[in-house]
Amino acid sequence: MINLKLNKNLVMVRNFFQKYFKEIFSCLDSLEIDKFTNLVNKIKKLKKNNKIIIVGNGGSASIAAHAAVDFTKVLKIRSITFNESNLITCFANDYGYENWVKKAIEFYALKGDILILISSSGKSQNLINACRYANKIGVLTVTFTGFKKKNLLSKNGKINFWINSKVYNIVEMTHHIWLVGIVDFLKK
Repeated sequence: MINLKLNKNLVMVRNFFQKYFKEIFSCLDSLEIDKFTNLVNKIKKLKKNNKIIIVGNGGSASIAAHAAVDFTKVLKIRSITFNESNLITCFANDYGYENWVKKAIEFYALKGDILILISSSGKSQNLINACRYANKIGVLTVTFTGFKKKNLLSKNGKINFWINSKVYNIVEMTHHIWLVGIVDFLKK
């Protein structure tokens, strides 16, 4: 009896992960390489006084932090995030949560910078407002989203990457791999 339960459990686990990894591989493979090459070229042509700003909420903020450190350390491209709790809470308190990233862009961004916005749903109002503002001041806006293809963040970005999945971890891990993949490609 116990052996039968163990075997059933093993089959369940194996089936889940086979399906799960198949979806991840499918998402990774959906990369629009021409668009990605365009982004890589924009990063390579970034002027010395410009930088990459990477922003996300929750798990996407962690992805932003990892990518920003790698761009800075490995590629020697100045990269920042806005993950400091005092900055977030101060700006959210003073300007409203939906405007805190926009205000940070006002203070930190320069014309010619690249702003990468990561949102699984593409519905994060703080990122949408930041994207709209960045477009107005000459910052290149790049979005990484999932869930619905016609999301508001993508509609406002200049270069947009979308994952055809509604599973947060699959969307976020695909975004993560694509971003650190840029680092690995450019360090060659």
